[in-house]
Amino acid sequence: MLTAEPFYQIAACVLIVIAAQIAVRREQSRRLGTAAFWLLLGISFGVGTHVPPQVVGWMVTGMIALAAAGQVVGLGKQPDRTAEREISARKLGNRLLYPTLAIPVIIVVGGVVFKFAKIGGQPLVAANQATHVALGLAALIAWGMAVRITRARPMMAFEEGGRLLQDISWAVILPQMLAALGGIFAAAGVGDVIASAVEATIPTKYPIVAVIAYCGGMTLFTVIMGNAFAAFPVITLGIGLPFIVEQHGGNAAFMAALGMLSGYCGTLVTPMAANFNLVPAILLELEDRNAVIKAQLPFALALWVFNVAVMAACVYWI
Repeated sequence: MLTAEPFYQIAACVLIVIAAQIAVRREQSRRLGTAAFWLLLGISFGVGTHVPPQVVGWMVTGMIALAAAGQVVGLGKQPDRTAEREISARKLGNRLLYPTLAIPVIIVVGGVVFKFAKIGGQPLVAANQATHVALGLAALIAWGMAVRITRARPMMAFEEGGRLLQDISWAVILPQMLAALGGIFAAAGVGDVIASAVEATIPTKYPIVAVIAYCGGMTLFTVIMGNAFAAFPVITLGIGLPFIVEQHGGNAAFMAALGMLSGYCGTLVTPMAANFNLVPAILLELEDRNAVIKAQLPFALALWVFNVAVMAACVYWI
């Protein structure tokens, strides 16, 4: 049975090689701290499922300490290769998009097919990892397509991949960290604390007020956490379920769908969502690191108002 484990091992090897490249690059500032960060991340991918959780926790703590101490840095200013990239882009044309477009197609198809594929009556892929396996295969296939289209050396994946990872820096682990933090908050009973505070300060006896409080809470908590998945269990347990569903008899599925969408409104306007808002600015080499957030702000506000209006109109009737 195929699982996601081999792909974690491949990711671990890539990260360890990148760490080694950084360690021997004498011209790079703070190379040892930067190399240690990527090495710890690579080891956590490689042995994370084979060691006690406490060991992984200490590795994560080490990565956080390195990032907080300013020891994780990028390559710095690189030679201007704009002209070279433009020549290559004109030569390859739209073929450059093929690997990128192949990834979502393979994930969707593979995620569906792998759930039902069997060999000798046995499942080909672990049912709860079908999407993960499809993602791993999609990444490998896209890498092969990119190498063939560009006729680049296969090792360029380490060189260019390492450059991109260093540009993104420690923010690459932020989504996982924030999602884990949301689970910790939910387990710690933060939702109950929020429910008590909301009940004491907001007149949730009015259905429309409960909707506004839920959508607003999802957005604000996402702004703080940087991830709607981290905010969802806390705010849904603290506001959505007790007031919209239990007190006013609202539709839980409808509430959850629009509640997540309200959380995404917060994702659009927070630097904590580094993978959405800061990384694109870095990769596009924009001078204003908040340019993406500024462009998305009007759409986030309009979408939030739409969510509130639709939920208020339909959640108690569907």
